[in-house]
Amino acid sequence: MPVLLEVCVDSAKGLAAAVEGGANRIELCSALEVGGLTPVAGMMKAAAAAPIPVYAMIRPHAGPFIFDAADEAAMMADIDAVRAFGLAGVVIGANRPDGTLDMPLIHRLKAHAAGLGSTLHRAFDLVPDADAALEQAVELGCERILTSGCVPKAMDGLETLKRLSARAAGRISIMPGSGVRPSNAAEILRATGAREIHGSCSSPVARVDPRAVAFGFEAPSANQTDTAVVRQMRQVIDAI
Repeated sequence: MPVLLEVCVDSAKGLAAAVEGGANRIELCSALEVGGLTPVAGMMKAAAAAPIPVYAMIRPHAGPFIFDAADEAAMMADIDAVRAFGLAGVVIGANRPDGTLDMPLIHRLKAHAAGLGSTLHRAFDLVPDADAALEQAVELGCERILTSGCVPKAMDGLETLKRLSARAAGRISIMPGSGVRPSNAAEILRATGAREIHGSCSSPVARVDPRAVAFGFEAPSANQTDTAVVRQMRQVIDAI
């Protein structure tokens, strides 16, 4: 079975680059510099025309994945928007203050997203017991877990990713992400046995307006989805 490449994007330009480069699926976000937030309506509308499945991040603000009632109401409305725009799925997750998955909240989000595909996002990477959280993800009925192996970068979590993939035993897909590049994707896939992989496939972009940076309207440095990097990633994983 070919390896599926998911590319996370946070702009219309990034979306076009990912599609052109050969991505199989899009994770649609805003603000990738903080791990991705819910995309705005205009981005959802643009992504609905993409020729590949698009899953929208459902995360109302930066910071820990700990959400209150107001956050939940916002996430429910965002799921409604995903459905209204005709996207394929949602990327959801939440933690309790102790790091464990907030199962009641995720169950409610999952139920509200009935009929849409679902990925459990990297809230999973903050749990104290990855094996127990895997069983909870299976119970939730999510299609996959996006995870770096409970450490910041996937290359440092290979043993955990391998164990999770074996434990999942086809009940749920383990999709490595975080720090995945064409230079290490083959090693990650071979070490873990994963059949899906996630990356930004980005390259640095130069800031052309120093005034925007000075006023705080633009970060001093940033990355952008790069068609050439997507193609490189595609070539690497197709060769496995």
